[in-house]
Amino acid sequence: MARRVIWIVLDSVGCGEAPDADKFGDAGADTIGHILKTYPDADFPAMNSLGLSAIEKTSFQNPSKAKDIVGCYGKAREASMGKDTTTGHWEMIGIHTKNPFPTYPDGFPQDVMDEFVKRTGCGGYLGNKVASGVPIIQELGPEHEKTGYPIVYTSADSVFQIAASEETVGLEKLYAWCETAREMLTGKHAVGRVIARPFVKGEDAYVRTSNRKDYALLPQEDNVLMHLKNAGVPVGAVGKIYDIFKGSGISKEIHTTGNDDGMARTEEFMREQSEGLIFTNLVDFDMIYGHRRDTEGYKNGLLAFDKWLGKTLPKLADDDILIINADHGCDPTFRGSDHTREYIPVLVYGRKLKQGVNLGVRGSFADIGKTVERYLLGEVIPGDTIGEDFLSEILGE
Repeated sequence: MARRVIWIVLDSVGCGEAPDADKFGDAGADTIGHILKTYPDADFPAMNSLGLSAIEKTSFQNPSKAKDIVGCYGKAREASMGKDTTTGHWEMIGIHTKNPFPTYPDGFPQDVMDEFVKRTGCGGYLGNKVASGVPIIQELGPEHEKTGYPIVYTSADSVFQIAASEETVGLEKLYAWCETAREMLTGKHAVGRVIARPFVKGEDAYVRTSNRKDYALLPQEDNVLMHLKNAGVPVGAVGKIYDIFKGSGISKEIHTTGNDDGMARTEEFMREQSEGLIFTNLVDFDMIYGHRRDTEGYKNGLLAFDKWLGKTLPKLADDDILIINADHGCDPTFRGSDHTREYIPVLVYGRKLKQGVNLGVRGSFADIGKTVERYLLGEVIPGDTIGEDFLSEILGE
């Protein structure tokens, strides 16, 4: 029996404020709920068939749509201190981040920026402030083209972002700057990610390209992905999964240009990889819709995914398990442009699984990874990872 898990992360698709949301300034955030409140006619039949509308204590729980459920469903809260991509994904594979990664609401300290200029030889920099990616390249793009200086900015997340024109600076130099920044940002300045944000000049505005690249910290060796790798289980990564984990435990990877490409590449992996783990991140929900507060775009993105999901479910093999969840929230109706501290939905499907199982509220995102581990390895590897698997619940053992 060839066991396989297709694990899809809908980046930022949260399902309501977490119990400690107020500590993060996110009381009242509700990504899915507010999208459906704004567009009450929007319907996600494929996800509802897996139990989305049955998830308890959500604003969008809807008994009329929670019928004929063939999946297992619930939600999970984050145990780690953070609401960013790295913290959320790391927790999924069993890593408990007790101390949050550093953030810089006033920009990076002068000594950090001086060291960056010295090490890169870039001559100077622009920005060094909290900003949203699209507005800052419109603001500083002309000066960047004149000087060639990198545009440096951050957000409420632990990120050191460098934007540069593919035409003026080029990808090779941008990536080299990011690699240097990653090498120097250690210790108290060990940000979760350094991100390359390339752009080009369009007809009316500067436009970011799909050549983004993330430079994450290397996660601890003891994690679910490494457990799979050490057991010889193939792990295929789609989208920015490889970057988030810095390749830890990944057998094969492919970057994507967005959600549509991510879904297509996931299908490609499904045709080529008959066992092991296929791990996908669909980034547009966060990068294109959430951070830009595009509620309609977010809704349309969910509709597109749901349509794809409906066509993909019949293609699953008998022993496949499909898991869909998020990594944090990014409520497009909320104030600001940052991530939001929310529960995440957890949807699970497999032809041999019990139907309509309510997984309740999971105490950690790590429960998902532990379930993947136990299904693919037949056991949970002892160690420093966290999480309690729910495999027995969905198998009906």
